[in-house]
Amino acid sequence: MSRYLLPLALLLLGGCAASTPQAFYQLPAPAAQLPANAAGPAVLLGPLQLADYLQRENLMQRQSDQRLSVSASGRWAGSLQDDIGNLLLATLATHLHSSDLALYPDRVGFSAQAQIILNISRLDSGPQQAAVLEARWRLLDARGQQRAGDLLQLREEHDGSLEGQVAAQGRLVERLGQRLAEAVQKLPAGG
Repeated sequence: MSRYLLPLALLLLGGCAASTPQAFYQLPAPAAQLPANAAGPAVLLGPLQLADYLQRENLMQRQSDQRLSVSASGRWAGSLQDDIGNLLLATLATHLHSSDLALYPDRVGFSAQAQIILNISRLDSGPQQAAVLEARWRLLDARGQQRAGDLLQLREEHDGSLEGQVAAQGRLVERLGQRLAEAVQKLPAGG
């Protein structure tokens, strides 16, 4: 019996030793800081919806326009949706000079002058594929009337590494945040 257990144990140990080590990633935080006298508009961000394929622990790798694969070694260190929401809030805060921001559904007692409804249908990259963000957004005023909206696609090159890809995706989210801030700034005073 023991002569069968030893090869089985070695086989199991060999399988464990050959497994790919996991690396955990987060979208980078924006470099700019919010000024102390931030008195910009009150903005509610959300609902924020991500495509189904982005709601997973592992990073997705774009192989072609039609094919994605799950990264064997790269995982998100938490929720990608939360990372995107927090990065967008920080970017909006910086560009709108506002500390009066909330991420949906955390809006109890929050009176917004503007609301941004956002659907991200694509945020991915691959070793040979540029990082791409595709999103549809709508900007509502304080009365809930749509004042602006757009369907956009942004691209960002990277060095091919997983770390470079995540950094490029973070830059795309920041660029989206800048576009959203520009739309909010165009709202007439009083919403």
